[in-house]
This record gives sequence, C-alpha cells and structure tokens, in this order.
Amino acid sequence: MVPPVHHIDSARRNPLDEQHSMARLVRELRKLTGLTQEKFAAKLGVTFPTINRWENDRAKPSPLALEKIESLLRSLGDKGEALHKAYFGKEA
Repeated sequence: MVPPVHHIDSARRNPLDEQHSMARLVRELRKLTGLTQEKFAAKLGVTFPTINRWENDRAKPSPLALEKIESLLRSLGDKGEALHKAYFGKEA
C-alpha cells in the first residue's frame, strides 16, 4: 500500500526549494548590484552560462553558490536586506 501524499505546509517551506524562486533571487540580486550576467558570474566565481541557466530555471545554484549569494546579499547591507529576509528567512 502506498502512503498518502501530504502537502507541505507553505509557512514552513523554504522558498529556495522551488527552482523558479531561485531564478527570481538570482535575477533580482544581479539587478540590485547593477551587474551584467558576465560580471555577476565573475563576482560569484561561476561562468556566464551558469548564471544564465540559473536565471532561466534550467539549473539551480549549488549549496556553495547559495552561500556566496547569501554572503553577497549580506554585504549589501540595507540594500539587500529585504531580499535576504525573503529568501533566507532572516535579517541580513
């Protein structure tokens, strides 16, 4: 017998669990920094195609890349605080 499927409580779900949310985070952060995809990629230590795939929902950032993204958000201070709180659930 197959156990029933339970819905995830949306209040407890990490917004980064959904790939489109990650795409939105990457794009919003890049635009907040005013960088092109190429320059943003260099800042995070990844390639332009990687950033492009993240922003277009074709891939998601690795745990290490997410750490770099979170660090970049924290470094923006007040400018990145709303994004940090929305995507990582805590103050920058």
